[in-house]
Amino acid sequence: MAGPYILGIDQSTQGTKAILFDEKGNLIARADRRHEQLINEKGYISHNPMDLYWNTLASSGDVIRKAGIDPSQIVGIGISNQRETTLMWDENGNPLDNAVVWQCSRASEVIEQFRQMEEEIRQISGLVLSPYYPAGKMRWLLDNSLPDLGTPPQIHLGTVDSWLVYKLTGGKEFKTDASNASRTQLFDLQTGNWSPRLCEIFGINPDWLPEIVDSNALFGYTDLDGLLPNPIPIHAVMGDSHAALYGQGCHEKGQVKTTMGTGSSIMMNIGDTCTMSKQGLSTSLAWRIDGVTEYAFEGNINYAGAVITWLQDDLGLVRDAKETEELARSANPLDETVFVPAFSGLSAPYWDEKARGMICNMSRTTGRREIVKAALESIAYQITDILNAMASDSALALREVKVDGGPTKNRYLMEFLSNIAHTNVLVSRQEELSAIGVAYLAGISCGLYRKEDLFAGRDYQVYAPVMDMTEWKKRMDRWYDAIERIQKEKKERQTLTC
Repeated sequence: MAGPYILGIDQSTQGTKAILFDEKGNLIARADRRHEQLINEKGYISHNPMDLYWNTLASSGDVIRKAGIDPSQIVGIGISNQRETTLMWDENGNPLDNAVVWQCSRASEVIEQFRQMEEEIRQISGLVLSPYYPAGKMRWLLDNSLPDLGTPPQIHLGTVDSWLVYKLTGGKEFKTDASNASRTQLFDLQTGNWSPRLCEIFGINPDWLPEIVDSNALFGYTDLDGLLPNPIPIHAVMGDSHAALYGQGCHEKGQVKTTMGTGSSIMMNIGDTCTMSKQGLSTSLAWRIDGVTEYAFEGNINYAGAVITWLQDDLGLVRDAKETEELARSANPLDETVFVPAFSGLSAPYWDEKARGMICNMSRTTGRREIVKAALESIAYQITDILNAMASDSALALREVKVDGGPTKNRYLMEFLSNIAHTNVLVSRQEELSAIGVAYLAGISCGLYRKEDLFAGRDYQVYAPVMDMTEWKKRMDRWYDAIERIQKEKKERQTLTC
């Protein structure tokens, strides 16, 4: 294999993937490195920033050796990243604390001081005020980490993409792409730059933030700490969900994709007009390519694949994720158990970080199989809530949803999602859509690929809805009843503590 090749790096919540693509955009090799999830007694979820960087280098070396290629034949790099995870480091590239993971709600109390400005924040950023976003996480880091450091260093605040670009370029480049910037709650959707007003509200010096550039900009050069004989360009960066939207070929208004990983991102391309959601969704940039901006509606859920991990690691109900499909199919079909995995609150479209999870409607015959089935179905219910909000906001009928990610291998889950969302579900036969998205964009930017060739003739496994409307209504009523119970229980809990 003589090349040339593009290296796609997908730095995600659980680990880092390095994937090589040949001159036609075919995936030829992949290597993974997992990193530790740091969870303390308060429930704070963190990552060691250096682990993210070291694993990026290590997985890149692994995939080059696995493919048996000449490293000099790699001509460009694209990076996708876990988006809202937030870091703070000094001018020497030394972390000033662990990274605050996107799932972590430690900034809940911090953002309460901004509650009176909630609508102003949403109008500028397109995002509902929430500890989910980096603005609150940055404020938490500044309030809780800097006081222990004595004289404040030269501060760099950013998301994982800007951290990796900084480290990979030896501190020469401090940049983020527009898609990642749009998820910080510090970005002005109208101007396409950092918002002076939002920075003022959150008390963040804009000089501490990276330069915002196009998603296909030249982010700098790297030799991957000597792994490559010569520096090559990092020529595409996008948040993982945006990269998957691009990789799925959702380049037209109204097209929708769902990426299922630890959590799930449901995203709709809404074209070149910035429209605010009225249904609890976020408005973000899909991407900015060659100076042209396209926008997206998005809803996120915290627990998709993480629900299956919970079944396995915390409850011990399954030994392997593959067991869940068989168990769900063998469960009592008349069982009405509903599970809402609000372990760290309800995300879109409810935005209630103080809500907590609940299993309800169990009977004496509810057992292991039924609980596993309810857990799988909870993923589909959460996604359906967001799809319904998108249909309402966009006034567009959803013809289909393209899906990707590990949980899409579960056929029971895909069938149930098609039934409960009442639309065709298209499972990509290509995996790793986030890496594909940035690798393809980097390859186009480097002049190696033609966009028309890459996205022609995509292959999907299609699931079509078969559930009758009477059964559908019964199931949706049970889901909404469970959501109402959670919200009622939260109010009662708050009343007791007053």
